[in-house]
Amino acid sequence: MGPIALAFGLAALAWVLVLGDLLRRHRPSWHWYLAGYPIAALRVVFTWRKVAMLNDLSVSQRPPRGLLGDLVVKGDPLRPVVPRLSFPRVTRLGLTATVRLHAGQTPATYMKAADALVHAWKVHAVRVTSPERGLVLLTATASDPLASPGLASAPAALLSALIGVLESGGAWVMDLRLVPHWLIAGATRSGKSTLLARLITQLAPQPVALVGIDCKGGMELGLFADRLSALTTCRREAVAVLAALVDDMQDRMRACRTAGVRSIWELPEKLRPIPVVVIVDEIAELYLSDGRRESKAEAEQCSTLLLRLAQLGAALGMHLVVAGQRVGSDLGPGVTALRAQLGGRICHRVNDPGTAEMTLGDLNKDAVVVAQSITAEEQGVAVCTGPDGGWIRARSHLTTTEEAMATARKHAALTPALPAIDRALAALEGDDK
Repeated sequence: MGPIALAFGLAALAWVLVLGDLLRRHRPSWHWYLAGYPIAALRVVFTWRKVAMLNDLSVSQRPPRGLLGDLVVKGDPLRPVVPRLSFPRVTRLGLTATVRLHAGQTPATYMKAADALVHAWKVHAVRVTSPERGLVLLTATASDPLASPGLASAPAALLSALIGVLESGGAWVMDLRLVPHWLIAGATRSGKSTLLARLITQLAPQPVALVGIDCKGGMELGLFADRLSALTTCRREAVAVLAALVDDMQDRMRACRTAGVRSIWELPEKLRPIPVVVIVDEIAELYLSDGRRESKAEAEQCSTLLLRLAQLGAALGMHLVVAGQRVGSDLGPGVTALRAQLGGRICHRVNDPGTAEMTLGDLNKDAVVVAQSITAEEQGVAVCTGPDGGWIRARSHLTTTEEAMATARKHAALTPALPAIDRALAALEGDDK
């Protein structure tokens, strides 16, 4: 009976291993619930005390200073008390646990220990947040959800674009009604152009006007010209288009004032002007000057007009999406003023820490560090402003050039005319002749 029982035991073990491998490949969520979570939860429970002591998360009930005669002696506590940790709760992508802080502790100490928790618990990442005073929430992600992201679902809405997936597994949505203006930074081949293509693809079927400003000769946005109400390929044209949009904005202000409302969304649908989304690819081309008087004047005009659209356009249905490889104060003082008006921030892999700081530094210093850790292999991965006002990692859905161009052609009939821009460009052509 001994050899037979051993054979059955080995066969059962082999079957369990094969079944586990099948679940891991074809049903990763089932594998996590059945096998991954129980092991990870036990690892969290049994390593917590040691991790807390080694990373200065434990405290002593007695003060660490004592008197030896007239001498104050400071030392490590002999009987440290470890903060109380709740039993880990399973989530679809990992687990969560709450820690009750001791008096005098702050969440910053736990943020510094996040890397130690990652290695001790053998998970992909640990996020530290504080949902209420005196508590810290530890959110562990078992594996990288952005390694092979799918496309989450989100309800369709006007001026809302489903971009990709968040690190939490939720949908990454750019809602221009909620956050009217966006700043997108990213180096070459970081995924910035793919994100813009995805944005245009999502907005193309909607009743909105898309205006492209691409001073690189239209190489990027020119692919979607069929769905663009206007496309400028040089700064001189950009000045004319932006000036026309500012004039149109004044007309919308008068219409709202006459109707006694504070935004175009309060106007009757028949009187409501069409929303306009201005997409700027490579913001540096609008701000840099070669030293000539005309060049400086054009750069100053672009800076002023963009800032006016950002300051006043949200309630008037005019939205800015500004992208660039390099975003820094060296482009001019107008860039910093414009950045303050762009509430939505997306930072892909960048070549210099200054751009990451300019994009995310005024939101959260931790987000800057995370953005700088994005590697060249992680194309499409970015750090963006989260729905709760914080930050989160995300990855845009891969939208090929052919798919984006086909979508632009398919919805070309929906392209609205903008007479003010048409007149401005026609006058510019007349001056050239």
